[in-house]
Amino acid sequence: MTVLLPDAVWRHRSGLDGLLTALDAADGKARYVGGAVRDGLLGLPVNDLDIATTLDPQDVVDRLKAAGIKAVPTGIDHGTITAVLADGPVEITTLRRDVSTDGRRATIAYTEDWREDAARRDFTINALYADPLTGEISDYFGGLPDLEVRRLRFIGDASARIAEDHLRILRYFRFLARYGDNELDNLAYDACVSAANSLMALSRERIADEMLKLLGVGAPIHALRLMVNGGILLPVLPEVTMAGVDRVEVLIAREVQSGIAPSALRRLAALLPADPALADQVGARLKLSNKARKRLMVALEPAVEAEAPRALAYRVGVEGAVDRLLLDPAQPLSALARLEGWTPPTLPIGGGALIARGLEPGPNVAKALQEVQRLWVAEDFPDAARVAELTDQTVSKFQRARQ
Repeated sequence: MTVLLPDAVWRHRSGLDGLLTALDAADGKARYVGGAVRDGLLGLPVNDLDIATTLDPQDVVDRLKAAGIKAVPTGIDHGTITAVLADGPVEITTLRRDVSTDGRRATIAYTEDWREDAARRDFTINALYADPLTGEISDYFGGLPDLEVRRLRFIGDASARIAEDHLRILRYFRFLARYGDNELDNLAYDACVSAANSLMALSRERIADEMLKLLGVGAPIHALRLMVNGGILLPVLPEVTMAGVDRVEVLIAREVQSGIAPSALRRLAALLPADPALADQVGARLKLSNKARKRLMVALEPAVEAEAPRALAYRVGVEGAVDRLLLDPAQPLSALARLEGWTPPTLPIGGGALIARGLEPGPNVAKALQEVQRLWVAEDFPDAARVAELTDQTVSKFQRARQ
């Protein structure tokens, strides 16, 4: 039976027809591959579009330039060129075969054999190709029946595939979380457990990228529990325990109930012990950005007793406040409504206004302004008229104290 990729997947980008013409897709020299095919067949949104081609990388560059399409050699050493279209980039990669691998990188050679290219991919559901003009699917390793029943299966021997690229351990659990609705492939799981120590050879950036992708899927809990039970993360993230997975499960339920979009960083905060300093250490180990590390620390800071949601947001930012409220099961989800569409205001008065009211210049001006701000926040950010009253009261208080 011929299986076709839905038209909606492969006819959705401005300039795509010109790109396919440049690549001689009509002569079979280019096909869609990977996520666009996999997700398109499942009826899921397709964000990234990848093309595999029998053309040499330099030939691809030359053809795109001749067609007036911007070509960026994003990974030309590995056969990848990015075509910049009006609706977004499209990655074009020459068919490859592995010459040698060391678990972190591969030495490749180009090929014109589609099956040979498919054989070097990790999972059967990632080795599906689609003719960009007809939508007809090419499946060399049983990816279509696996996709139909949401079965995640390595191409060939799982241990051998992991030895080629250790990152496939983490990719296995990420794809399991997103697509693996059936029973676990015990051989694949055992291979991941046996090779867990090999994760130490990977760059921390690659580990962080995969972990955040895993935490960002809709339902990562089953995969996370398997990872903890198998000691998968012990070599690189020993701080992660089953208690952390339990916290993520509670957080996800609260995200769903409140209608707030999931956040991989927020879920990472839940996965870690409630220790800001430790979270910063983990963030540094994973080479996260300073902004991401700060967010983890803010999310895990101890709560201030009886602090109102908007007062919290004024102090740590709305994003930080949402993280804190969601992460704390003791906080009612109704508190989040106080932050919806709200932007922390700026105190509508400065030190000059206090001096104009008779407060002598000096350290007391800063102290008095802090007092006005404290009262303003405590009263839930009243308007300028009320701020003026609070300022008068505060100035009088400080003047009396000096008498």
